[in-house]
Amino acid sequence: QVQLVESGGGLVQPGGSLRLSCGVSGTIFSIIDVAWYRQAPGKERELVAKIFSDLNTNYADSVKGRFTISRENAKNTVYLQMNSLKPEDTAVYYCNYNRLRFAKPVDYWGQGTQVTVSS
Repeated sequence: QVQLVESGGGLVQPGGSLRLSCGVSGTIFSIIDVAWYRQAPGKERELVAKIFSDLNTNYADSVKGRFTISRENAKNTVYLQMNSLKPEDTAVYYCNYNRLRFAKPVDYWGQGTQVTVSS
């Protein structure tokens, strides 16, 4: 069974930093692409960052220059380093992995971790 478990969320002041972790099990971690999404109250879930197996990365415009996604294959873990946090970053952050299974796309999600940026 594929499982993704997020951790590292919490309360932080504006301008502060936080590092989220996503532990992945049940798949060959080194060859998969992993993404971070977030969902703020009253808003749709949005893509924040994605890291591919070849280490290429994509970021939402709203977080470029502030967030960094990385992976440590030896620990089957993806990280999201968040710096210069803003109140607008407040959301539940989710780890995501998708694949084709029997020719159909399947999404796997973690349980989410709450990030609150407030003074």
